[in-house]
Amino acid sequence: MKQVMFVCVHNAGRSQMAEALFNHRSPGAARAVSAGTQPGSQINPAVAEALREVGVDPSGLSPKLLTPELIRHSDRVITMGCGVSESCPALLHGPMEDWGLDDPAGQPLETVRRIRDQVTAKVDALLREIREEDKDV
Repeated sequence: MKQVMFVCVHNAGRSQMAEALFNHRSPGAARAVSAGTQPGSQINPAVAEALREVGVDPSGLSPKLLTPELIRHSDRVITMGCGVSESCPALLHGPMEDWGLDDPAGQPLETVRRIRDQVTAKVDALLREIREEDKDV
């Protein structure tokens, strides 16, 4: 099974949304994990609320430290647009993709919803891509 790694500095917002939405929308097709170079102490409460609004349970989500092992076991590494390579360049080498998303930290729920919807669109496109790759194998 393919593994996608979503990386952000604090692993409290965008990367958590991407992990949760990916796993919710792709049962069995692939697996997502997320981590941060300087993980926070908890998931952003507005992010948790925005996930609940679309039927995704955030209760099992928590920030995790990015390790070389997590990177090694991932088929795809996607950063969220938060300057992760500057904060930990030794870990992030090789092919990566950056989604360039706004940071939900300190933002009102309305803004977090917009970011969630952008993450959802990108996750859906990624899942279509992964399914197409699997057909070609």
